[in-house]
Amino acid sequence: MELSTWLEAVAARLQLELPVTDEVVRILLDLARDSAHEVERVAAPLTTFLAGVAVGRGASLPETAQAITDLLALPDPDTQDSSG
Repeated sequence: MELSTWLEAVAARLQLELPVTDEVVRILLDLARDSAHEVERVAAPLTTFLAGVAVGRGASLPETAQAITDLLALPDPDTQDSSG
């Protein structure tokens, strides 16, 4: 099955009114790649899941992805203030 067809089918099954555009796919794949490389492979699906939760609560996907990417760039995210 083609990726766009699959994503549209999943969104429909989950009753999501979310357009799965090329930009959305690119942002999520970049986020998955970066978290897999900077943390470990299993971080990719888990990080994108957490981003999805944030977006589901009203955050914008580009801003959420940027916040996570910024966190990946920190030397030790555990010691950083979570307020920004």
